Amino acid sequence: MRLLKISSLILSLAATLGVVPAFGATCSNASLDGVFGFIDAGYDSAGEHGASVGQITYDGKGKVSGAFTHSHTGTVSTLTFKGTYSVSKNCTGSTVETQSNGVKQTNNFVIDNGNDGAQFILTDSGQVETGFSLAQGTVTCGLTGKSQTFAVSLIGPNAVLGPVVYVDQLILNGKGKVSGSGSSSIAGSIHKGTLSGTYTEDSDCTGTLQFTPPGGSLSNFNFVVVNSGKELLAIETDNGTTVFGNSQQ
Repeated sequence: MRLLKISSLILSLAATLGVVPAFGATCSNASLDGVFGFIDAGYDSAGEHGASVGQITYDGKGKVSGAFTHSHTGTVSTLTFKGTYSVSKNCTGSTVETQSNGVKQTNNFVIDNGNDGAQFILTDSGQVETGFSLAQGTVTCGLTGKSQTFAVSLIGPNAVLGPVVYVDQLILNGKGKVSGSGSSSIAGSIHKGTLSGTYTEDSDCTGTLQFTPPGGSLSNFNFVVVNSGKELLAIETDNGTTVFGNSQQ
């Protein structure tokens, strides 16, 4: 049941992107070129859950590198990785990555969204993990002074509160302040209200968020900007949580 819930969330997040398969196209390593954001979740061979959000850079020639925030049963870490990728003519492919903690991972993927995204699955034995990536696109990141409003959906376990779901409207004022309102389901108890907080956003299109969801506790998130600034992929960085999700304008 836990696997179904997280896998269903990943599928629903992918569906919200309106992705278009690359069927009929002819692909190559050059089809993936530039910076992409990604989000994934699943279970390891011990049945322990985890989730990740980060960036991956494809060089268009078969090399990848990147960094991500990972929560493994509520223990949060930040890792880097590098490796190789290969794309077949039918727009399927694979990656082999070595992380800064020494862990080696392999993934199979299918390119979609006109080469601006991919759906992927971890193929290492004993692992059950899936996710998607989306191109960063053309965007100027940072505290630009321009206000943006996002609809946010976040879900996952919290060691103190229990399972949580947050659906909020977040207003980023372009200067580091967060405001908004929304609803929370905390262990099945529904809360509504306003929220406020702070955020940072760097020129490399990564950032941090800090706010208190209705009925919840002060929460910290790392995020990456994708889809030309129209979406954020986020993961909570407080230990004891595996809360993650996306935001769309």
